[in-house]
Amino acid sequence: MPQASPPDFLAAFDSASTMLMSTSSALRGEPFVALGNPPALKPPVKGTSLLPHRAREAAFIASGALETVSERRMADLDLEEVSGWATGEYPERTYPAVAVGSSSGALVHLYAALGMPWLPQTFLVPVRQQVHPDDPSEALAKGREPGREFVEAHPDVQLHHMHDAAQDRLMVRALTYFRYKRLRLGRAYERFLREHLEPGGTILLAECRATWRTTRVGDRHVFQHGALGGATQEEFHLGGPRVAEYLARYDSPVRRWEGPQPDTETPEAEWGFADPLRDDVERFAAEHGYRVRRLEFDLPGSPSPLVADLYAWWYRRRRIPARRLVVSSFAVTEPYWTLRTGSVPYWMFFNEENSLAGLERYLDEREPPDDLLLALFQNGVETIGLPPVERWRAVLARARRSGRYAGTDLDDYPYDLAAYARYDERLQEWPARYPLPGHLTLDELDAFLDAHGTPEGVRLPSP
Repeated sequence: MPQASPPDFLAAFDSASTMLMSTSSALRGEPFVALGNPPALKPPVKGTSLLPHRAREAAFIASGALETVSERRMADLDLEEVSGWATGEYPERTYPAVAVGSSSGALVHLYAALGMPWLPQTFLVPVRQQVHPDDPSEALAKGREPGREFVEAHPDVQLHHMHDAAQDRLMVRALTYFRYKRLRLGRAYERFLREHLEPGGTILLAECRATWRTTRVGDRHVFQHGALGGATQEEFHLGGPRVAEYLARYDSPVRRWEGPQPDTETPEAEWGFADPLRDDVERFAAEHGYRVRRLEFDLPGSPSPLVADLYAWWYRRRRIPARRLVVSSFAVTEPYWTLRTGSVPYWMFFNEENSLAGLERYLDEREPPDDLLLALFQNGVETIGLPPVERWRAVLARARRSGRYAGTDLDDYPYDLAAYARYDERLQEWPARYPLPGHLTLDELDAFLDAHGTPEGVRLPSP
């Protein structure tokens, strides 16, 4: 049955939207093709490999601009339509547990293993706006009034207006990022839980504790200059040699960002968890006889070693050789074919040096895989903290038998937009096929945790 398209004011390219769609695809027993885009788009996306970098940049910006919404619509958006779309992605059956909260690509694979729907707290509304990437003050000024209208019209959310001239350098030329976080479940989420969560079932709160220093704009409205990944908060707010070199390389008229001064600390716009939602979930659970468990993690990638080790443990119990490793990043995930090929998933939250260092530590502490597939997110920006290609090649060399890049040409990273139409095909090229297993239970997850513990930065207390 064809799935409904996201509401026209919602970014389908964002982490929450793509991770929701990949999770629901896995629960339906279906592949997640090319970031959820129609298969007919694959040929033109592959064709971008023939374009010069400047043309690819223009294509990347245009793809984002097509999903923008006018700032004049802020007061008229129906956010319950987003929640209704999210819940409608999942198969019509009952579930022993449902997750609610922060995004994490590692948790996509956990939900696929557990057969657990996930309902995001945070979504992105891309608002049509043109500012210079290196002028965050202008971005705040232009977003102030539409942001005020947004929060006044939607009393159950808080708005995180984000401007990142590092990772999102191309996109912010055409749009500004209005990320909203639900502070209450709302009608659609509550209805889904009442109708699809088994009596006495568990609501798993996925709580990423990442925060950012922000500027208070109004009630339930903050401005976030910068974001996780590459450049540090200090570099966004105070500058430094890496910032100056980066801005010079892009012929910017400035050598540091003169942005609004932060005056508060809030959950990070894309990944962080806003605590008021927990209170509402606990209220709802008490009223309907559900249990609540909290999965806390310091950073979006903190659960990655846990989930990878869980898959290896699960495969061994199924007598499947856990010798294949799929390394993915950001929205580039494919839980269905990961399971079908008996692959262990390791997720990096971005293609930046801290994520790579975490992957290297993971590989240092385990036996090398026989086969390794590397799927890197491509954003067309040689940003601060972007690892050199040689380090990615060194990762591929860790494989005993074959280490492959899941795109067109690793030398072309991070401009290899064609990788978005190829990464799922590269995964399917592995010949062995295994039937989709029955789902793990929370009791089995607890047994694994009792035996192996949780990695640093992850907390999941026993019930």
